[in-house]
Amino acid sequence: MSSFNLVFAGTPGFAVPALEALIAAGHRIAAVYTQPDRPAGRGQQVVQSAVKECALRQGLTVEQPTSLRTAEAIERLASYRPDVMIVVAYGQILPQSILDVPRLGCINIHGSLLPRWRGAAPIQRALLAGDTITGINIMRMEAGLDTGPVFAAATTAIGPHDTAATLHDRLAALGATTLVEALPRYATGELKALSQHNVGATYARKLRKEEAQIDWRLAAGEIDRQVRAFNPWPIAETRWQGKQLRIWEALPVVESHGAPPGTVVRSEGDIVVACGTGALQLLRVQAAGRKNVTAAEFARGQSLIGATFGTES
Repeated sequence: MSSFNLVFAGTPGFAVPALEALIAAGHRIAAVYTQPDRPAGRGQQVVQSAVKECALRQGLTVEQPTSLRTAEAIERLASYRPDVMIVVAYGQILPQSILDVPRLGCINIHGSLLPRWRGAAPIQRALLAGDTITGINIMRMEAGLDTGPVFAAATTAIGPHDTAATLHDRLAALGATTLVEALPRYATGELKALSQHNVGATYARKLRKEEAQIDWRLAAGEIDRQVRAFNPWPIAETRWQGKQLRIWEALPVVESHGAPPGTVVRSEGDIVVACGTGALQLLRVQAAGRKNVTAAEFARGQSLIGATFGTES
């Protein structure tokens, strides 16, 4: 059996490459499930999800139930007679009654090498923890949170300049190609789903804006990981003259300074800030109400040497 009757469930941009790859591979997408349109941005205008936009471009049927825990939702899904339901960052926990509907079960692309980083933010947590390798797992879903058996995986190194944005895009593409290659082999039983071990399992909790506040007492390498993990959201930040200063890009450097953490120790051509251990070279920053610019542009015309970031003064 080379093609399947699928239902696809996903919401953000991370899920789009998988949907596009399944269509390109010739699978029939009976319906696409995605989260209801919601207000977003400063203007709180109602916007469609990235997956809905993709589905509409492809002329696919779109379903946007507020809940999948009703008899009506179960009957609606069953009416599509799916062989498989593919779930990629859908945004709702699927009850067992939904997991039982597809003939071959529900299959999920997860953005980490399970059981490492189960949960909502595996990409950012891997960066924050200093992991040097990550990847994607294709697993058969069960009622537990990311605990289902895994039948395919692919890895990628985390480079010193990777951000959540670059890693997100690489993993999304990796998940799409791995899924399309593995799905027929899974259906025929060639690929066996292996149960996860709980040893080494960690929980990748959802990001909070408060985590973006930089503590200059930390080591430069740790702050660098924070900057990269929180790009593109919520963006690592500090305080400068009582206002927010976002740090979009930085680089840990070896700098002998002896200055208190948060002190600017160099500002000619770039900005270097003392940390608890080492120093951080700022490359791109964004003052409150301004666009993000190079650190050199920000420093131009200002006397920064000896100034302290992270204070209200």
